[in-house]
Amino acid sequence: MISNQVLQSTLDGLKAISRVDLCVMDTEGILLASTFDGADHFRESVLSFVNSPADSQVISGYQFFKVLDENQLEYILIANGNTDDVYMVSKMAAFQLQGLLVAYRERFDKDNFIKNLLLDNLLLVDIYNRAKKLHVEADARRAVFIMEVTHEKESSCLELVRGLFSGKNGDFITAVDERSIIVVKELDDNEGYPEMDETAKMILSVLPEDKKQGALIAYGTIVNEIKDVSRSYKEARMALNVGKIFFGDSKVIAYSSLGIGRLIYQLPIPLCKMFIKEIFENKSPDEFDEETLTTINKFFDNNLNVSETSRQLYIHRNTLVYRLDKLQKSTGLDLRVFEDAITFKIALMVVKYMKYMEEQEY
Repeated sequence: MISNQVLQSTLDGLKAISRVDLCVMDTEGILLASTFDGADHFRESVLSFVNSPADSQVISGYQFFKVLDENQLEYILIANGNTDDVYMVSKMAAFQLQGLLVAYRERFDKDNFIKNLLLDNLLLVDIYNRAKKLHVEADARRAVFIMEVTHEKESSCLELVRGLFSGKNGDFITAVDERSIIVVKELDDNEGYPEMDETAKMILSVLPEDKKQGALIAYGTIVNEIKDVSRSYKEARMALNVGKIFFGDSKVIAYSSLGIGRLIYQLPIPLCKMFIKEIFENKSPDEFDEETLTTINKFFDNNLNVSETSRQLYIHRNTLVYRLDKLQKSTGLDLRVFEDAITFKIALMVVKYMKYMEEQEY
């Protein structure tokens, strides 16, 4: 429903134009917003008015109006004064509140539709029927972004992201859990993945500095029909998880750039354990000392170039060769041989994946 902040802002704007004091209370007589002090004293009068058949009433020099949404009583509007001018202002204010209720109900209905669409809770025929009813374009180009924050998301973060896309009717911002903010972005014909990358960075930029630290955003591929939006969502969700495992330094992860990490993420854990045991017998790559692991990673970063790796590690070439020989004796893999290097690289990634999945179980 409409937030108290929006109600207060609406009343402040109406008072600035009309110079008439107004307040809004709910059907239980609880004050929601007011432009004057002492409005909470109207509680008994509001409860009596709620149970009366009248749509408007003058009580002790104040005008009371019922604000309905689809014949359901939502608010009581109270205006200070009983003149014809105050009555006209009050009717306009009630009409404004009814318009806000309709807008918020439409957003709520669309929000539910998008959530069910993302989670595959709708039949194909229902997707197109509800999209037509809610005036959601069925054939637009779209992509799904998921932003995850370290702690449970605050409503302020969700509203900041909503504010970023507030002027674009084809975009939807919602959430399906406590830590993620989801953006279903409608794309122009000339927008592709470079533009999506910029959009992801822009979404991150609206967060407060203390929330940016642990925030991560991922996005799926572009789809052309509304029925495929759930696929882009699943891709974005996978990209988010794969990014945590294999792209720790990246804040933005695209599903289209996951590479071999996407394949490893879909491997069954028993198969991973079998692979590691076959390659390393009873030893795991993550059991190597820090010096060995640093050498291995730097060697891979430099595309198996011995000279460049030794230079960046500030060690003699022969020292690096000695370390690689030592590694070959303990594992049977020579990282200077491309096939062995690929096997070792994949093994490191598989171990990372296994450790991540173990952590998720606790």
